[in-house]
Amino acid sequence: MTSQLFAICFNATRPSDLARFWSGVLGWEPAGGPDDDVAILPPDAAGFRIRFLPSQEPKTGRNRAHFDLTSTSAEDQQHTVARALELGGEHIDVGQLPEEGHVVLADPDGNEFCVIGAGNRFLADTGFIGALACDGTREVGYFWSEALRWPLVWDQDQETAIQSPNGGTKITWGGPPVASKTGPNRLHFELALPAGADREAEVDRLVSLGARRTGNGEGGRVLMLDPDGNEFSVQTSR
Repeated sequence: MTSQLFAICFNATRPSDLARFWSGVLGWEPAGGPDDDVAILPPDAAGFRIRFLPSQEPKTGRNRAHFDLTSTSAEDQQHTVARALELGGEHIDVGQLPEEGHVVLADPDGNEFCVIGAGNRFLADTGFIGALACDGTREVGYFWSEALRWPLVWDQDQETAIQSPNGGTKITWGGPPVASKTGPNRLHFELALPAGADREAEVDRLVSLGARRTGNGEGGRVLMLDPDGNEFSVQTSR
């Protein structure tokens, strides 16, 4: 049984505060649960949740992954930017050009994200989170396509993208050069298997695709690295 993308996790210095920011920006509801499981839920039950995990690791350099938020009009883009700023976000400069049509912001913990202008055809068939845009090789895009069994929707000039067969957010990789890692990624994937599924068999399958097992985490999670060295975990659904 193939594991599913259960959550995109942020390592956060103030998990509850960051959850309130993203809940306010996205309009997603907080998940009810134990105090150490700070998460917000997508409007579509088939989508992934966003979890916020406590960490005191300092941010060094740009993240390897960031959200691209979509807009339906210029006014809608301005509204999203204004809401993010009101909630504690800020404008940042990562070398973007005015004619590129997107606004680059950081959340209160310094995580970069973009608000894309209206009319972006590549993100037209997604949702409010149009993409999780990642630094990564073509090989890691192929890996995640096989790992999640999500088809490739872009494969050109070393750039790749995948999308669930059910639609929704795309995950993209921009190809080389890939920024070197200076510590654990602030954003990582959490995969989940249905209750009763053979977790070890799934871990073996992921290893056969190019992942590496690094240990065991809390709650029965298996900690792994993808072919580009990005952390992710696999667990059986609770």
